[in-house]
Amino acid sequence: MALTFEGDRAYVALDRPGKHNGLTVDMLRELARVARIIAGRNDIRAVILSGNGPSFSSGLDIAKAMGDPLTVVRNFLPVPWRGTNAFQEACWAWRRLPQPVIAVVHGHCYGGALQLALAADFRFATPDSDFSVMEAKHGLVPDMTGAATLSRLIGMDKALLLAMTADPVDAAYAERIGLVTEVSADPRAAAEQLAARISARSPHAVAGVKRLFDRSWNAGPWRTFGIERATQLPLILRQALARR
Repeated sequence: MALTFEGDRAYVALDRPGKHNGLTVDMLRELARVARIIAGRNDIRAVILSGNGPSFSSGLDIAKAMGDPLTVVRNFLPVPWRGTNAFQEACWAWRRLPQPVIAVVHGHCYGGALQLALAADFRFATPDSDFSVMEAKHGLVPDMTGAATLSRLIGMDKALLLAMTADPVDAAYAERIGLVTEVSADPRAAAEQLAARISARSPHAVAGVKRLFDRSWNAGPWRTFGIERATQLPLILRQALARR
């Protein structure tokens, strides 16, 4: 995993290019650790997540993971106070960040890698990239927070279609159904431009919007109204104090 800071941005890159960034258990734990580092940096306004080499990531390295089933089982157990296991935390840690996370996708984005990209707030992809909810191919279901993120982005029929068939889909289709934010010939430049636009806004408001939508997206109206008030009041008080 490569982590660099430039100005007010953090750049995180999956760095196992010879294996199309196939995810190992160690890489998953490192993803969560890196997210915690960024969470502690108040100077960081946006995060850009990408993959080195020919692909964003081909997903979980099944052969390597199944070579050590005891480690898989041990990391499958959830941390009670967090509600996620190591596989889920590798993705959901990016949802918890107050900063916007922008995934830059090229090549393959399969299985656990797609669930990681879905945990980002935005996804920019090259026209030749492809996507697959790959787990059914291995007799599994998406279990790295994909069910939660897919439900917020696309309809159930499309989610079922992707998850039951494990068929790869191209970037144009992914954009059409809402899996991808934007297809771009230069997704890194598009991500940089969006990061600059968001960085021009109040970091407290940006974090508040992310927290508000994350907590209320599938909630009923009354609960949503309460979350709105709880999110807005500290921002109003902050502005009032700043003007005194």
